[in-house]
Amino acid sequence: MAISSNHTNLRDIWYTMIGIPGLEDAHIWISIPICSMYIVAVIGNTLLLFLIFTEHSLHEPMYLFLSMLALADIFLSTVTTPKMLAIFWLQDGGISFGCCVSQMFFLHFIFVAESAILLAMAFDRYVAICYPLRYTNILTPSVIGKMGIASVIRSFFICLPLVFLVYRLTYCGKNIIHHSYCEHMGIARLACDSIKVNIYYGVIVALFSTCLDVVLIIISYALILRTVFRIPSQDARLKALGTCGSHVCVILLFYTPAFFSFFAHRFGGHNIPLHVHILLANLYVVVPPTLNPIIYGVKTKQIQEKFIHIFSVSKKLC
Repeated sequence: MAISSNHTNLRDIWYTMIGIPGLEDAHIWISIPICSMYIVAVIGNTLLLFLIFTEHSLHEPMYLFLSMLALADIFLSTVTTPKMLAIFWLQDGGISFGCCVSQMFFLHFIFVAESAILLAMAFDRYVAICYPLRYTNILTPSVIGKMGIASVIRSFFICLPLVFLVYRLTYCGKNIIHHSYCEHMGIARLACDSIKVNIYYGVIVALFSTCLDVVLIIISYALILRTVFRIPSQDARLKALGTCGSHVCVILLFYTPAFFSFFAHRFGGHNIPLHVHILLANLYVVVPPTLNPIIYGVKTKQIQEKFIHIFSVSKKLC
């Protein structure tokens, strides 16, 4: 795509990502927990996928949605962390415009898809508690598959315009990205013309995808709580709430830092240092993928039993 002679051809643009501004001297130390969490995230979620797909007793709606979440977590951390570590270890922050846009697309695509998966998991808990006798009839394998496909299609069509929005802009020499990975507004702010459309679309996406998902999740849990508190037995109430515990922890882990970053960028930019924003953004792509399989492993008895069985078999083989 050619631009006027005063500006740079998009094919020739190379950016330099500087990691965490102001903390360059601490990059090596910061990389140690990030690398450790990335390894745990990949191994933990891969093991979770292996358990779910090889154990017939785990072929239930809740665990099928969990397998989608595990797959999304692997992709979320892998899209960003290897390049992040290259910056921290090798000062290799160079990236072409095309690769930067690709990373941006897949980052936002996975985020929106994971949000939809969490909504589907909330619906699963709603059906399980509010309509237990119809649970298997409502959430059939076909319905679960369609929900997964719908999550991917929705995310694709929401995030695809971001690519066109950054490609339409004119770039004229600014090539330093004060971040460890490429995201939509980070690229747009390097342009030398108006980015109002990018800003408006970013807000619209946040409102009608992530925020809408959160509202629907809250409604689901309001209906769940209403049903639970009508159960006469206290033990039954606690058991019903216990089945939601893992999902609630994962929801808080996923959305809390995302909304903090969103509101901090727009309303607290002068009060919160840039390095704090970037450090939180770096941790965000590794902490939830690391903790999600641990949370489900600790709180879900069936997964605990399968883990213990695998380890006991491994010890016998050794």
